[in-house]
Amino acid sequence: MYDELTEVDIKKMQEEIDHRVRVLRPQLIEEVQTARAFGDLSENFEYKCAKQAKNRNESRIRYLERMIRTAKVIEVKGQDDTVGLFDKVTVFNEMVKKEMTIQLVTTLRQDALKGLISKESPVGKALMGHKVGERVQVEIDPTRKYFMEIKAIEKGFDDESLDISAY
Repeated sequence: MYDELTEVDIKKMQEEIDHRVRVLRPQLIEEVQTARAFGDLSENFEYKCAKQAKNRNESRIRYLERMIRTAKVIEVKGQDDTVGLFDKVTVFNEMVKKEMTIQLVTTLRQDALKGLISKESPVGKALMGHKVGERVQVEIDPTRKYFMEIKAIEKGFDDESLDISAY
């Protein structure tokens, strides 16, 4: 399955790749070389840490390049009266008897602690395309389900202030 990403997602990932290749990679290579000069590699903690940091950077670069290569680029378009991508939605969760506001985002920008919910998540899938006043069923798995009522929709847009997730 391809990740559905926007042009802004692709741009932010490319900027991160550029930073990691041009700035971080040379720094981390230099740190590895400096730590290697400390002597015996079998007991050289600084060398191990520097190698781990370098490997994490290379892994992140590969991850971002794969995401860009396999992404399906989507346009942010929505109807005025239905829930769409980047919209802020106020819902009443009937299971916990609580009203909450969430924003639907692409998978790459999700952060549940900040109220940024992926459109691919059970909640996102349930809300997409529905209108104010509708009661939608959120299916966690075939045995666990609950309902949410859409109270308000604030139309959003694909702004660059939303960070992409680390992993």
